[in-house]
Amino acid sequence: MRIDYKRNLRKWTTLIIAVIFYFLIHEGAHWIYAMFIGAFKQISFIGFGIQVDIYRELMSDVQLGIFCLVGPVTTIIIGYILLALTQKFILIKSVYLRAITYYVTIAFLVIDPLYLSVLSLFVGGGDMNGIILIMPELAVRAVCGIIAAINAFIIIKSIVPKYRQAYQKSQ
Repeated sequence: MRIDYKRNLRKWTTLIIAVIFYFLIHEGAHWIYAMFIGAFKQISFIGFGIQVDIYRELMSDVQLGIFCLVGPVTTIIIGYILLALTQKFILIKSVYLRAITYYVTIAFLVIDPLYLSVLSLFVGGGDMNGIILIMPELAVRAVCGIIAAINAFIIIKSIVPKYRQAYQKSQ
């Protein structure tokens, strides 16, 4: 069995780039909202991620709920925009750039719905802690679970086959 080091390097570097894009957009949405309402404190680097810190005392519960909601909503909306552009992305000649669009699209469609529906139960509340100030937790988990399931179906039935076909054509 031959290991394709070039392919593995491309896969892992583009996956890392996708995660970086995810953090920039998700936390960027939090930052913009915090700046808009005058509650931005600082950006903290925590482990492998980043977090926008706010002055909680300057925010109402509704503002905190919206602050926590804007990150996931933004990434999911952008994920659907990227999904709509899939036909254009698979035509990109650069294998690296095409791989980046593939992993970014998947990350934006999966991370927040999966986190808000299930993972936050095991790794801490994060955004869920604020969202439940304006919406019932069970409803948020249910809606995000449905979105995660729909997005997984879309990824398996549409995104993966289209990119796989595009990759095979480029070899």
